[in-house]
Amino acid sequence: MTVVVQAHDILRLAVSGLRRNAFRSMLAALGIAIGVGAMVAVVTIGRGSSAKVGEQLDQLGAQLLALRVGQDARGGQGAQIEAKPLTYADVEAVRQFRSELQAIAPVASQSVRVASRQANWVAAVTGADNDFLVAKKWRLVKGRAFSDREMRSGSNVCIIGATVHERLFGGDVAVGETIRVKTVSCEVIGVLGRRGQSGLSQDDDNTVIMPLANYQRRVLGSRDIQSIVVLVRQGIDTSLMKNRLEELMRERRRIDEGQEDNFHVLEMRQVADAMAETSRTLTALLTAVAAISVLVGGIGIMNIMLASVADRTSEIGVRLAIGALPRQILAQVLAEAVFLAAAGGLAGIVVGLGLAAVARLWLQIPLVVDPAVVLLSLAASAGIGMLFGYLPAARAAQLDPAEAIRRE
Repeated sequence: MTVVVQAHDILRLAVSGLRRNAFRSMLAALGIAIGVGAMVAVVTIGRGSSAKVGEQLDQLGAQLLALRVGQDARGGQGAQIEAKPLTYADVEAVRQFRSELQAIAPVASQSVRVASRQANWVAAVTGADNDFLVAKKWRLVKGRAFSDREMRSGSNVCIIGATVHERLFGGDVAVGETIRVKTVSCEVIGVLGRRGQSGLSQDDDNTVIMPLANYQRRVLGSRDIQSIVVLVRQGIDTSLMKNRLEELMRERRRIDEGQEDNFHVLEMRQVADAMAETSRTLTALLTAVAAISVLVGGIGIMNIMLASVADRTSEIGVRLAIGALPRQILAQVLAEAVFLAAAGGLAGIVVGLGLAAVARLWLQIPLVVDPAVVLLSLAASAGIGMLFGYLPAARAAQLDPAEAIRRE
């Protein structure tokens, strides 16, 4: 019971000491609050970014491969080698792996101006077939996909994305209406569900899809195929399939050993992994900077507590002279430092979560709050208060009563 009373008295005296100079106490807590707030905000935003990358991986397709002409520009080399386009014969060659592939879609695409009666807009117009929708996991919210007859004959029909739907029709009924793609009129037979920004920093919804044969004949003006998109079946290693496609294309394009490839196979899982690694590295770097801010806040608390002990030297001397034990003085000053740091930590957690919530709207990422991070931040704040408050507390406890009273 005595211990409880002493603890209560120490806490009461600590709060009283802090209230005596509230403004100085608030400034001491502010340093911790800024550091903890930055750390909580950065970690929470980082978790949200990681979750967003996971969503983008699902959107890109973890099992998706894209065979394209030219060198892989991601390595900084660019398509510096003359590369002939892909052909229907290449598509048929890839179909030999159909037992391991869920979808095989030849694709050609370019950005052109599209127009309706109400408006016009520049969009990515793609020539493809229904396998393209399967490979990209694109769902139709209105209308239908292409029929076999439309694909074979190259009918003047098209499917539009959500952005094109909004820009050309204002969100009104589009199915059955006619739009002009470059100089070609085509009937809208379907509207795609909204996907938003892709992991490759482009608006996936700003698209118009036409049957490949019609697109090549009426828009592109050639039978070239720019890429072949394949969806690998679940349970089959995409890296292994990538290697097999590369071997096939080196053979078909007669590339000798030691020669540079004039094509590349893009593995979407690698793209997503690179994005996730970049996000983790940036989060770790910013967290380290925020942690330094917390340490700076701890130094601020130590300075404030040293000044507080200096101001109360006579009072501490009197208490020691009338029977207070050094450990009680030590506990009181240490309690003040821990209380300051913990209060700053709590304020920082609230501010950090608020900043993360604002960033969520700006960056369009989910708000992922990790309770472990919140508890760890609070515990770290208290630990910082104890660490940096010990020196002022020890100095107060070691004062000579007579010397302290005389110093006044």
